[in-house]
Amino acid sequence: MYKYERIIYWSAEDEAFIVEVPELPGCKADGHTIEEAVTNAEIIIKEWIETAIERGLDIPEPKGRLMYA
Repeated sequence: MYKYERIIYWSAEDEAFIVEVPELPGCKADGHTIEEAVTNAEIIIKEWIETAIERGLDIPEPKGRLMYA
């Protein structure tokens, strides 16, 4: 499991749970349940990193816990 921050919310428009990974631009996944959305996010994070490596792009280090909200 990757250590990037994940933001999970319900999208009425998509009728699905959405997981966004803010540290990886454009990295999002969805699912009918929270568990499915998180599982899909793990796959998308892996693919995002693989694509960045293939293109020679920098991969952000996970920032860790958000200190304020």
